[in-house]
Amino acid sequence: MRNIAIVGGGQAGLPLAIGLLDNGYNVTVVTNRTPENIRNGKVLSSQCMFDDALQIERDLGLNLWEKNCPNVDGIGFTVPSDVNPGEKAVTWNARLDNPAQSVDQRVKIPLWMELFSSKGGNLIIDDMGVPELELLSSSHDLVILAAGKGEVVKLFERDEERSAFSTPQRALALTYVNGMEDNDEYSKVGFNLIPGVGEYFAFPALTTSGPCHIMVFEGIPGGEMDCWNGIDSPQEHLETSKKILEKYLPWEAERCKNIELTDKNGILAGRFPPTIRKPVMTLPSGRLVFGLGDAVATNDPITGQGSNNATKACKIYLDAILARGDQPYTAEWMNETFETFWDYAADVVDWTNSLLTPPPPHILELLSAAQQSPSLASLISNGFNHPPSLYPWWKDPQLCSELIQKHLNA
Repeated sequence: MRNIAIVGGGQAGLPLAIGLLDNGYNVTVVTNRTPENIRNGKVLSSQCMFDDALQIERDLGLNLWEKNCPNVDGIGFTVPSDVNPGEKAVTWNARLDNPAQSVDQRVKIPLWMELFSSKGGNLIIDDMGVPELELLSSSHDLVILAAGKGEVVKLFERDEERSAFSTPQRALALTYVNGMEDNDEYSKVGFNLIPGVGEYFAFPALTTSGPCHIMVFEGIPGGEMDCWNGIDSPQEHLETSKKILEKYLPWEAERCKNIELTDKNGILAGRFPPTIRKPVMTLPSGRLVFGLGDAVATNDPITGQGSNNATKACKIYLDAILARGDQPYTAEWMNETFETFWDYAADVVDWTNSLLTPPPPHILELLSAAQQSPSLASLISNGFNHPPSLYPWWKDPQLCSELIQKHLNA
């Protein structure tokens, strides 16, 4: 059977590795952190996975915590009033057709690593550079790079045509907490858009100590929510999170009166430019490396699509590898496989990028109209599971206007 190496043990790489193992492939995974390093380290992401992506995990037998993880049953959207501070100008909620879930990657990744090893996979803990990639490529039929960070990722060429931004569009921060009140009829991702300042959303999740909530802050660079540099302690991070809510979102601050950090490592802050890279890297030897997940498609977390994209890409790559049989893994095949993913991801990336810039009039009208139309609110909310369902009307003002009228007149 063919030998495949995957560099990166995360949301894309490990499910692909386990799926290949289960189909009889010899698989090596190289990652630079042990399971215990990850369990005991800082949070890695603000992942919220919707039903289509969760189903891929179920089909691969990787939904190891589904019964213990709280559900996310809906989406909420709020814009504060700029005329009457402390009041809401727009607010609506809608249920998802099927629940979403969020599992701290400090919970899921170590378990997947251990499962991979127990199934006979070869797990190597090491840092990777060009020499190491050369060595892997000399002894494996295919090398896939699925790591989302590090210098080695930059070896993939940036796709200028598909990358809308060259600089970070948000100052990002995560705060994992216990004690957040949840008095609504159903659990949801509560999304708040603060014009000129940024975005805040929160949702239930499962972390290393049990159920929790994840608070996500997206500050416009240079604005008042771009305030995380120089914060040295977990407690200061928590207090900064609370102060932002008290100033801009009093209804969210009320929910957070009694919050505490889940653990000292339940915080994260940083920024990065959303970037699409070309999926084929040619090493000095002439051998090829195939990019997967965040290595070649890095989205801002504003729409919560990162882990969903990674999982859906994993499924596409798995199917393509199985269909390839004994044929060589050529550059043409790699590009075709990535383009199959891009057929889906292009709308996801466009949708995400559109929320990082001031919304055009038709989108403002759409988000406001959803307050009067439950069916329209439901349509937008369920777009998080499958963003291409929002197109073409999300980009086309005329089609969007027709859609709004259809729902308002229903």
